[in-house]
Amino acid sequence: WLLATHPYVHQLKSQSSYRRFVASSLFACPSSLSNPKLNIVGLLAHLWPQRRSDRSTLHSTSSYSFLHLTVNTQRGMMFNKLVALSASVVLLTAAAASALATAPPKRVAVFGGTGYVGSAVCERLVKRGYSVKAVSRRGVNPKPNDEILQQVEWVAGDATDPAVVKDVVSDADGVVHAIGLLFDVDSGLGNFNTIVSGSGSKPGEASTYDAITRQTMFNVIDALEKKANNPIAKIRGSTRTPLCFVSAAEAGWPQVTLGSTVEDKLAPGWLKKYLVAKRAVEARLTSSSAIRPVICRPSLIWDWTKLDVLPAIPIFNIASALGVPFVDKTVRVETLADAIVAGLGDDTVEGVQRYMDMEKLQKQLN
Repeated sequence: WLLATHPYVHQLKSQSSYRRFVASSLFACPSSLSNPKLNIVGLLAHLWPQRRSDRSTLHSTSSYSFLHLTVNTQRGMMFNKLVALSASVVLLTAAAASALATAPPKRVAVFGGTGYVGSAVCERLVKRGYSVKAVSRRGVNPKPNDEILQQVEWVAGDATDPAVVKDVVSDADGVVHAIGLLFDVDSGLGNFNTIVSGSGSKPGEASTYDAITRQTMFNVIDALEKKANNPIAKIRGSTRTPLCFVSAAEAGWPQVTLGSTVEDKLAPGWLKKYLVAKRAVEARLTSSSAIRPVICRPSLIWDWTKLDVLPAIPIFNIASALGVPFVDKTVRVETLADAIVAGLGDDTVEGVQRYMDMEKLQKQLN
């Protein structure tokens, strides 16, 4: 602040001495401060009314890390010490901020980490050197004998609790939200989740689409926005945290031909509620200045172990290949997980990612 606002420094800006001042500041050494009991406030008040005749000429007298200031008044020594301290703090802060702002995300929080998609994401993040914290109701490694997943920090927590979410994301450089369920408690089909869920999870009594999808994700967004408004975070420069959200291809029906008609006329009630929650999250994500949103919209997610969806895979893929606008090609879980990891690390990736975008991200990652 002093270096930027003090009138003495402003006077130097048009002179060659300003260049010498900046150069010598790069080697400012705090060890030259011999008086640790400096009264900074009093010194500022004393320095401010200096007249032009009282000002001095700065020069660097050696190549060693010392800042020398020649001042033709009795205030010279004190001003020398204050400038050295200010320069050191500014330079150290700038260096730290630059490193933090340009470094890729290395600490990632995965909500729904024990799930079908979340565990695949955790595995790939670990392989790429990320430090991973996985949060779920169970908080246990779904594959205890897997050496890769053993490196994940498994945390039991309820993402509908804002305090839990705030604690989890406090030190995260990136976040993945892979919490979801196809049939909530109000759908009347909740028992089928043990079949259609890749992790075999079953919804609890409060597991509605609104609570599991919208509320948990809003908690994440709220926590990241508060984190971005922290003064320390602002020093870092870029405060947009990459946040990957697993949405659904059908959330984009209003943007495709016949999509709205299919939803209004043919979609069951539970699917409409499912999509309301997904769209609410997407809208909130794209309106936040604290987040770089990566919204993955897969249709059916599968691998060869998902026997429940295998019969439907050819139907979806053929319809998509024939150009049916409201049907997207299916997405393998490996493709989705790779796309999420690629989206976290690439600052140019933002917004909705359909199946073709996810396939490109997978190739980019591999």
